[in-house]
Amino acid sequence: MKSRYLIFILVAFCPVLVYGQTLGRNTAGSGGNWGMNQNQQQTSQDDTVPRKPSYTLKRYFKSLAGKDSMNISQMWMGSAILPGTAQIYNRQYWKLPVIYGGIGGFIYEGYSMNQKFKESGDSKYKTISSLCYAGAFATYWGSMLDGVYKFRYHKDVLPARASLYSALLPGLGQAYNGTYWKIPIIYGGFIACGYFISFNNTQFQRYKSLYIEAAEGGSGSGQRYSLETLKYFKDSYRRYRDYSILSGVLVYALNIIDANVFAHLQDFDISEDLSASFSPALLLPINYANASNINPSVGFRMNINF
Repeated sequence: MKSRYLIFILVAFCPVLVYGQTLGRNTAGSGGNWGMNQNQQQTSQDDTVPRKPSYTLKRYFKSLAGKDSMNISQMWMGSAILPGTAQIYNRQYWKLPVIYGGIGGFIYEGYSMNQKFKESGDSKYKTISSLCYAGAFATYWGSMLDGVYKFRYHKDVLPARASLYSALLPGLGQAYNGTYWKIPIIYGGFIACGYFISFNNTQFQRYKSLYIEAAEGGSGSGQRYSLETLKYFKDSYRRYRDYSILSGVLVYALNIIDANVFAHLQDFDISEDLSASFSPALLLPINYANASNINPSVGFRMNINF
């Protein structure tokens, strides 16, 4: 009985031993120069792996001419620097006069109203000028949002598009992912941060005025408190205001991160197909140049579906 097991083991492992000895003879080479063969093998592996070329400004303009491609982030950054380039890449040339006409018209009208305000001093011209400048910015912002929306992609959900949506308009990335219930939470966070920024800034300005009044020896209400007390409250409310601003920035950043993460999870398989399988396998080194033992090993392979 023992002899049968011994014969079975020899028969099972003879191919492994023969393959290991043959591999050792082949890699030893003439004179046992194994290190040179390692370098040659590593060089050949590096030569066979194609390296992704860097995206240059020349490639960007070739992409605009239809001779190359770019990803949505590159397109968005280009349109942020030069408005209208996203529409050129998306082959919607008719939008260029609308974009540049809108931006140029609003800026010109805002400048004209500002000149009239300086001449007459009427505050209504200042208000109209501010609205015109806001219209120019809205046109610029709309050109970037339109470029992101019209970007062609083979999948229904693109994580980078969701991130840019939320960067341009908080909550829009969540709507793109279908998680509409998060939008009130996001804007609730912005409203809370805005309230605390306003409250803390009001208190900071109040105690700052009292501190200046007390330091100059005035006879107002600032004389009821010591300089140390006024300085303490002034610095405290300034710090609280800064913390509130940082909280608003954090809400904005989490809004972008959430849109990106849940866009990635759209393709995640959440089915109940949970299974595992085991099978014997012959394990070979992935990279012979970094392997301490070049001989193959016998082990088990496990496949898990989840």
